Amino acid sequence: MIERMLCNFDPVQIARSGQCFRFEEMEGGAVRLTALGRRLTVRPAGAGRFAFSCGAQEFGALWRGYFDLETDYAAIGARIPENDAFLTAAYRCGEGLRILRQDAWEALASFIVSQNNNIPRIRASVQALSERFGERREDGEGAYFCFPAAKALAGAEEDALRACGLGYRAAYLLEVSRRAADGRLDLGAMSALNDEALRAALCALPGVGPKVAQCAMLFGFHRMAAFPVDTWIRRSLAAHYPDGFPLERYAGCGGVIQQYMFVYERKSAKEGKRA
Repeated sequence: MIERMLCNFDPVQIARSGQCFRFEEMEGGAVRLTALGRRLTVRPAGAGRFAFSCGAQEFGALWRGYFDLETDYAAIGARIPENDAFLTAAYRCGEGLRILRQDAWEALASFIVSQNNNIPRIRASVQALSERFGERREDGEGAYFCFPAAKALAGAEEDALRACGLGYRAAYLLEVSRRAADGRLDLGAMSALNDEALRAALCALPGVGPKVAQCAMLFGFHRMAAFPVDTWIRRSLAAHYPDGFPLERYAGCGGVIQQYMFVYERKSAKEGKRA
């Protein structure tokens, strides 16, 4: 167990942001997540400090990068002009968000599952896939399951994937898994592509449209300029930027701005208010 003083970091906000579907919220503002073949618990320790259930070596090797702790998110927030009342409020609401550096395969597969879906159902499907096809591991808290490798899913029957709650998405995930397993889909090589070429390559995959491609780019390849547009973002753009959103102002960090908007729009809708 180690503690770190961190700014612009709220694990509960991150867990609720729809980036990753392997988070569990616990008592006292703690979260537990399964990622990178490990399981980690993060707890608030007071005065801006957080306790991580790992040693310093593991934290430095895995979790510092995973939570993107080297990026200055306050500097990104400072790029929002004061006269943009909506985005200023969105930043204040989501000030603890960070863009996770997820495994590219897990992010791509998860967002194929996510299309035309909601977060609770996506989480349930991803967990079911992990328990049925993922590697079982143990730590001091018991057993957990890693997200399944492409080869594990490639050998599955479509009905078995459907049984995990995937519905019509099962056929898409199965085909993409087979391509990744036999080398037709090389995510490592794709990581060297520029943003436009990467977007085009992702959109060429079965079940991957513009929104899923942008999510995979942002959350799986850490392309911070990606700007996924879903129902929540479309609502924000229509309500607050009818003449167009100034994305050029946020060159290189549009994905962070998108997350502030996404979290704030959902929170406002839940509370029955709009900015």
